[in-house]
Amino acid sequence: MLLPYHQELFIEAGCDEAGRGCLAGPVFAAAVIMPRGFTHSLLNDSKQLCEDDRYCLREMIQEEALAYAVARVDHDEIDRINILNASFLAMHKALDQLNPRPGFILIDGNRFCKYGEVPHACIIKGDGKYYSIAAASILAKTYRDDYMRKLAVLHPEYGWSANKGYPTVEHRKAVIKHGFSPYHRRSFRVSDPQLSIFLESAGPEIVSPL
Repeated sequence: MLLPYHQELFIEAGCDEAGRGCLAGPVFAAAVIMPRGFTHSLLNDSKQLCEDDRYCLREMIQEEALAYAVARVDHDEIDRINILNASFLAMHKALDQLNPRPGFILIDGNRFCKYGEVPHACIIKGDGKYYSIAAASILAKTYRDDYMRKLAVLHPEYGWSANKGYPTVEHRKAVIKHGFSPYHRRSFRVSDPQLSIFLESAGPEIVSPL
């Protein structure tokens, strides 16, 4: 069972992002304020759920949340300011939309760029510890998946309907064969998937384009 909140004095929003490690498309972030007495037996880190459960939970979250918002930062801005800063920016954009305004923010991970004067706590693997962060992880993931399916219609050669822009072997092979699409992040290097098992596990590197 996840925890309902981190502190009891202020309205608390949970934040998480999706798409940080992708080769293409935006990074999405969500911010969610859940009611104090909220509990749910299935709600968990989006990575621990099947796709059908994520979408069912998205409907529940949007009905039960006191407030929620989803925002994105596109690939060209990611290349300009780097993926870490783009992730923070997407979270800030989501927080900007919340009403009521949070008095405390829970962030999934170990780093964050301060949001005005609102205090925050960074929680490693927080999407598996707090309801609000888990809810944010589900919204960010499902909204980004929907977006990438739309892009996949424009560029079916990269398999985005299945890989959602993540650096799978098939995706990297497609980039090597077809080159970058207009939606790829040029600041991410795409290694040949045949080079080594190590490169497969390492993921993309933010160094130079293909």
